[in-house]
Amino acid sequence: MAIHIKKLKVRPRKNAANNICGSQLATLLACWAASGDLHSNTKSCADATAALFTCMRTTPMSKGFQKPAINYHLGRLGKTIQ
Repeated sequence: MAIHIKKLKVRPRKNAANNICGSQLATLLACWAASGDLHSNTKSCADATAALFTCMRTTPMSKGFQKPAINYHLGRLGKTIQ
C-alpha cells in the first residue's frame, strides 16, 4: 500500500557510514573464530588485538552523529496522512 503525499520529498543520505577500524576488527574476529575460543587463546591473537588497539587509540573521534529526522517529519505529517 503506497501513500502519496503532495510536496513530500526525501533526500538521500550524503555520506555512507565510515568504518575506520573495521578491517582490524574483522581480523580480530576471524582470529577468534579460527582459534575456537576467545578467552583461552589470547596469545595467538595478540597481533590482531594490538593492531585494533593501536587503530582505536590513534584514530580521531568523529564530530558526532546526527540522528535522522524521519520521526519528526512523520509526526508532523501524521495529521495529513490520517
